Amino acid sequence: MTGNETSPTASATASSSTTPSAEPDPNANRSTTPGSERFRDYIASGWAPREDVIPAPREQAPFAASRRAKLSAAYPGTHLVIPAGELKQRSNDTEYPFRAHSAFTWLTGWGSDSEPDAVLVLEPATYGHDATLYFRERAGRDSDEFYANSSIGEFWIGPRPSLAQVAGDLGLATRDLSELSPEDALAAATPLGDDLARDLSEMRLVKDAWEIDQMRQAIAATALGFSDIARVLPSIAGNHRGERLVESAFSSRARLEGNGVGYDTIAASGAHACILHWTDNDGTVSNGDLILIDAGVELDSYYTADITRTIPVSGTFTPVQRDVYEAVRAAADAAFAIVKPGIQFKDIHATAMAVIAEKTAAWGMLPVSVEEAILPDNQHHRRYMVHGTSHHLGLDVHDCSQARREMYMDGVLEPGMVFTIEPGLYFQPDDLTVPAEFRGIGVRIEDDILVTATGAENLSAAIPRTADEVEAWVRPATAARAAALKKNRR
Repeated sequence: MTGNETSPTASATASSSTTPSAEPDPNANRSTTPGSERFRDYIASGWAPREDVIPAPREQAPFAASRRAKLSAAYPGTHLVIPAGELKQRSNDTEYPFRAHSAFTWLTGWGSDSEPDAVLVLEPATYGHDATLYFRERAGRDSDEFYANSSIGEFWIGPRPSLAQVAGDLGLATRDLSELSPEDALAAATPLGDDLARDLSEMRLVKDAWEIDQMRQAIAATALGFSDIARVLPSIAGNHRGERLVESAFSSRARLEGNGVGYDTIAASGAHACILHWTDNDGTVSNGDLILIDAGVELDSYYTADITRTIPVSGTFTPVQRDVYEAVRAAADAAFAIVKPGIQFKDIHATAMAVIAEKTAAWGMLPVSVEEAILPDNQHHRRYMVHGTSHHLGLDVHDCSQARREMYMDGVLEPGMVFTIEPGLYFQPDDLTVPAEFRGIGVRIEDDILVTATGAENLSAAIPRTADEVEAWVRPATAARAAALKKNRR
């Protein structure tokens, strides 16, 4: 059961009158919870006492406190309101799974277990700010909410925390949402101001030690998901809508290891790999094709990986597929080689694009020389890679997106920054500027990179990257599949 199937006082009877009603009864076609006083008294009685165990602060609590202090220092004397957000309707009386606003999560440490409509208020104090977290506490079992409210009643969604439990868990003062002032409630119902959203994005550009550990865990979980795909890929070949079987293999791992996927998985086989945001995933996965998989596990803390691998369905690249794949890898490796504190973020993209220009020129695809192609007013090679090479990564898959350009694209790298390197080549099936044997091939390789004090670390390097590694990754499952089919034919 989902949605508001019940109401404490709703009537299921329909009028026999032919006179149209101005407002149809929304509960007329639903089963209802009894609304009698006798029922209310009975359902409120006979419950064992609750043991309200107060947890020790969770691991991220002191890091969240440090982040609040950083925000407080940037806004002395300013009253600040940061909402978690509310449930969003999916259809009729069903909602999308709730996900708190990333700024709220960063400042509180509350992730997938956070409460809809919660609000963090920072009130100016003698020294900095006093932080208070407001949310709707669970109702007592003598309340209609307990058994009749399908959105927040514990009969419907399970146990909810008390104010005292959350205070201990997050190391924050808590108050019931009913005590939030009308002014703060109004502020919570509107988007964050431009300056505050910008500053919070910029503060998140450099990850703290706990965040970096979360990124490592998200990437490790994502690696397991890619291994699941490599293991089942041969058995998926030829299946109608096989792309969705690939997607579901990863999604199962994401739900097992974390909160779910960090974004809609791209499982793009054959020419679908040339569509940058292909998420329909309704195509057949055929032997002889490449399949491009762009996927990431989001942990319960909301930190997400973002990784892409391109795999030959048969277990072996064709010569042309291998040439394209290794060209993309050369661009990724060249970009990674320059990463260190002090360079500009945009230099990563320029370095990768120089390789893409060289490779496409060598294949005879460009109407001008490499030197001419890379001029700002030309960029002929970008026909085959229209997207950027890198974006910051963390709580959001495209993290810190409201930072100013001078802090982001033109910004200087610092230790603790985490971002992607993801060059690609996409030769559309109807692109007459490329030789016929290249058409319909799409390749992207994406890794998650940490800037260190002396250089960089590829956090996802353990997931096979070279053409030889990728083939060795898939071949055991391909061989096992072939052996099983041969045995079944006997």
